Parts: sequence; structure tokens; C-alpha cells
Amino acid sequence: MDSNIDKHGFRPNVGIVLTQFRSGCAPENKVLWARRVGGFDAWQFPQGGIHANESPEDAVFRELYEEIGLSADAVRVLGKTEDWLRYRLPKHMRRSNSTPGFVGQKQKWFLLELLAPEESISLDLSDKPEFDDWQWVSYYYPIGQVVDFKEDVYRRALVELAQYLPAASTPC
Repeated sequence: MDSNIDKHGFRPNVGIVLTQFRSGCAPENKVLWARRVGGFDAWQFPQGGIHANESPEDAVFRELYEEIGLSADAVRVLGKTEDWLRYRLPKHMRRSNSTPGFVGQKQKWFLLELLAPEESISLDLSDKPEFDDWQWVSYYYPIGQVVDFKEDVYRRALVELAQYLPAASTPC
């Protein structure tokens, strides 16, 4: 069994909810939603595995750069989930040949605010990009759009992270 997989078969992972606010205006609570490469019109939040001896925070910044081209100084961490949130992969999606015993993911979710211009987002910095498109969507929109087996984790993560969203200020 992979040394990074826990005794229950869950691989540690981070999830990234990236939001953007306009200064001086009430927050719109829009989040970045990205389409996976592969033509199946599958959209999700950026996420990725935590390497052995890597902290969840370090993994967030590595994945942020690998998947959407943003450096650590392009964002501010607003909050993270307290506990691990778990989902099981359907059996037909498990990679038994490369990661025996891997049944799903346990995730720490982070809410990040984009500080850099949105033009800084780049999906093609990696040799094997994970996403081919992205868009801003309303905060809770992804819950009803993500694949079924991730829906509960998305709901729990977004509900918990909502406490870190800036309070509404003056409308624009």
C-alpha cells in the first residue's frame, strides 16, 4: 500500500476554493470553477494529493501553481476546514493497478482570496494540464453540479468555509 494512504484506504488531498472580491463593494461570493481536460464536461474545484512529508498548506500552494498557475503571493488564505472531509471513489474509478487499497480521498479544504489580477490565472503551465477552461460561479453553485460522489464533501466544505467570507459592505 502507498505510504501516503491511511489504514482505511484514503489518500490525503487538498481542495481549493478560490474567490475574488472587488474592493469597496459587497462581496459577490464568486468562486473559480474549472473544467477537467478530457472532453467529459466535468467541472470541479482545483484539488490534489498531499505528498509524503508535505503539509496541507504546502500542498495547497503547490497545487495552486500546478493547476491554475498562481503563486502563493497571488492569494490570501481566508480559512480552512477543521477536519478531514472524505469521499469514496466509485469502484470503476479506482486505480487498483497503481495505488492498491486506494478507496477515496480525505481532504482539507482551503478558502483563498485572489489578490492578483484574474489574468494571472493560467491553466497550461504544466506538461499535463488538468483543466482546459474556468469560470467564476456563485458560491454554492458547485454543490449541485459536481459529480455525485463528491457532492456531500462540497456541501460540507462550502458550508464550513462560508464563515470566512468577508461580511457584506457597501453595494456597488
